Amino acid sequence: MEIGPGEGALTRPLLERIDRLTVIEIDRDLAARLSEEFPESRLQVVVADVLDHDFSDLPMGARIVGNLPYNISTPILFHLAQHARRIQGQIRDMHFMLQLEVVQRMVAKHSTPDYGRLSVMLQTRFRMHKLFNVGPGAFRPPPKVDSAVVRLVPIAEKPDWDQTVLERIVREAFSARRKTLRNALPLKQADYEALGIDPQLRPENLSPADYVRITLRASQSNAPGREPS
Repeated sequence: MEIGPGEGALTRPLLERIDRLTVIEIDRDLAARLSEEFPESRLQVVVADVLDHDFSDLPMGARIVGNLPYNISTPILFHLAQHARRIQGQIRDMHFMLQLEVVQRMVAKHSTPDYGRLSVMLQTRFRMHKLFNVGPGAFRPPPKVDSAVVRLVPIAEKPDWDQTVLERIVREAFSARRKTLRNALPLKQADYEALGIDPQLRPENLSPADYVRITLRASQSNAPGREPS
């Protein structure tokens, strides 16, 4: 499956190598041109917004690719992370070309400047590798930013946490990333002690695994309340 084929710059070389491809394109005119160029037996064109697409209907071993639109690349990545539990075992891997800055945030380690909400939400569900950079000269017209290709492989182990709770906790944490955890998260002192986490750390200092542990703790106690200051 290709996300956002546009004028088919990636679609054509893909179809030289594979027998059948599904593409998701929101622009009806571009979708119509692709449908006219390739028979339906080889190219299935889905006219839809990728943010509304349910990826759980893909066949086993499917591979997703795309030169993602840079203006909505982050929402698309969050959408895929939300579907990760449902597509587990179906998706072999995903390869995307994105703005270099976004790829750096995706693969960033904790306690580094690029580490944030996107890093945590993706790294809890995917193993990711930045493959190579792509300079502006590879595009027509050339953009003002550098790009990079990244590979995402779904983690085989099924998550044992509540994804909704994880999303809420990570969102709260990084909306106040310069605050200490004590002031950024609705946890009690007993929670920090049980988790072995220093409440004086900042949200960027916690690993994705730490956020999963906080999520499990929060789920067990329903909705932990913040202690009075």
